[in-house]
Amino acid sequence: MVDEVLAKSFTLTGADYDRYRPGFPPAAADMLMPPTVRTALGLAAGTGKFTELLVGRAHRVIAVEPSESMLEILRSKLPEVEAHLGSAERIPVESGVADVVTVAQAFHWFDEDAACAEIARVLTPGGTLGLVWNRFDPMCGWDRAAHRIAHPALADADAAVATSDAPDELPGFDFVRREQIHSTERIRRDAYLGRWSTVSTFLVADEVARTEMFDAIEAVLDSDPETRDREEYELPIVTDVFVYRRT
Repeated sequence: MVDEVLAKSFTLTGADYDRYRPGFPPAAADMLMPPTVRTALGLAAGTGKFTELLVGRAHRVIAVEPSESMLEILRSKLPEVEAHLGSAERIPVESGVADVVTVAQAFHWFDEDAACAEIARVLTPGGTLGLVWNRFDPMCGWDRAAHRIAHPALADADAAVATSDAPDELPGFDFVRREQIHSTERIRRDAYLGRWSTVSTFLVADEVARTEMFDAIEAVLDSDPETRDREEYELPIVTDVFVYRRT
């Protein structure tokens, strides 16, 4: 069941999301894109964090995003991309237009059955659906601790996969494979804290709860030997890529 309040919280942010959220490794796009792609569609494209990787890999790139504030940033960054206001459940493009549809950091917010039907509609027969998530590396203790503060309902064993666990079966699609990419980002303390300000649980929290979560994360950074007394950190990131084919 999708939490509508959390899902819609991202309409409250735009510039901060683009500034603080990590990008995606180019290898993730390579896994999804055949050698020749006429049209690729980035769904729930946000500010273009993943869509920018489609540019140059497809002759035509379309972005669909439900937040006007995010779409404005995408348009300014990627003027060559056809950008449309729309949702996964109602994609404002013609049927059979896309060879590839990508969804980065968003599929868990969709109504799965309705979204899969729409994605299948806009894909060519045999077209590719790619689901991509960045998530924390469970081997990084301080980042794992911060995630548990932001998402207290998740047990330690579940937290590592909570936002990147896609099903092997989706209606209208055949599962092809799952790939994992490991990378490291050098990030300043203020940017790391700023990134948390763009997370749904922070966006919907009241001021008191938000301050308590920030204080708790800062306490982790002040105590962990990998981050204590440092202004820059080496942050490991795991990127999960799930590949499907339209049946």
